[in-house]
Amino acid sequence: MDITSADIIGSVGVSLLLAAFALNLAGRLKTGSPFHSGLNMLGAGLATLASALIPYLPFVILEGAWCIVSAVAFVRAVRRHAI
Repeated sequence: MDITSADIIGSVGVSLLLAAFALNLAGRLKTGSPFHSGLNMLGAGLATLASALIPYLPFVILEGAWCIVSAVAFVRAVRRHAI
């Protein structure tokens, strides 16, 4: 099996998403913190790109929506912490 750029990009993206999830469950990262939202945004963005490269539209939509929602949460968290 040949490893493609989509495999690498997708693996990094999913790893970031899983890291945010695991750190949150372990109590090391609060939901809604800028770092948590940033990990989700970056991970979902990379997973979206990987899904577009293969191309697999259902996951482009799923991960794209996750990225957008995480981006909104990231902006809100940064604003909240900057005050």
